[in-house]
Amino acid sequence: MKTIWMLSAAAALVAMVGAVGYTQMKPAATPPLANAANMRAWDFKLVAIDGAPMPLTRFKGEVVLLVNSASKCGYTPQYDGLQKVHVAYQPKGFTVLAVPSGDFLGQEFGSNKEISTFCQTKFGIKFPMAEKSHVVGPKAIPIYRWAAANLGADNTPRWNFHKYLIGRDGRLIAAFGTKIEPTDPTVRSAIESALKAPVPQG
Repeated sequence: MKTIWMLSAAAALVAMVGAVGYTQMKPAATPPLANAANMRAWDFKLVAIDGAPMPLTRFKGEVVLLVNSASKCGYTPQYDGLQKVHVAYQPKGFTVLAVPSGDFLGQEFGSNKEISTFCQTKFGIKFPMAEKSHVVGPKAIPIYRWAAANLGADNTPRWNFHKYLIGRDGRLIAAFGTKIEPTDPTVRSAIESALKAPVPQG
C-alpha cells in the first residue's frame, strides 16, 4: 500500500511540474536581432537534421509553419497533427518546418540521429526538420531572435510545440501557443488565408 501511495505521489509531482513548466515558465529573454524589421524568413540559414545546409530560400514563396519540437514531451503527439496539415496543404505551397529543441526541461534526445530515428519510426515524419537548436534565451538561433523581435516577448515559445506562421512574403503572420493543436480550426484557417496570397515575384 505504501508503495502504491509513493508511486501516486510521484506521478502527481511529475504532472504538477509539467503543468507549472508550461503555464508559468519564463525562459531567459531572447535577445532581439538587429535590423529584424527589415528581414524576411528567407534571409536565414539553418542546418538540416542530417547535417546538410538548409537555406530558407528553398521555401521562398511558400507558407511555413515553424515549430519548436521535442520528442519526450506530453505534446509530442502533435507531430501527428503537424504531419496531417503538412500533407493536406503541401500541394498548395505549404510546409511544416520543425526545429527540435531541449530548451524546456531537456525534453529532447541528445543527438540529431536519435531525434530523426524517433520521428521517422514513431510518426513517419515527411516534413523538413532542422538540427537540434536553442529557440529561446541568449543562445537562440537567429530566426527565433528575429521572431522575438517582430512579434514580441509574449509570443516567444514558453514550451515545446509553439508555432509561428510565416507568409509567402517571408513575414510573420501569427503565433500559436503550445496547447493549440496543429489541426485546430484557427490554425487551418490562418494557413488557408495565407495560401491565398499571391506568390511574390523576384
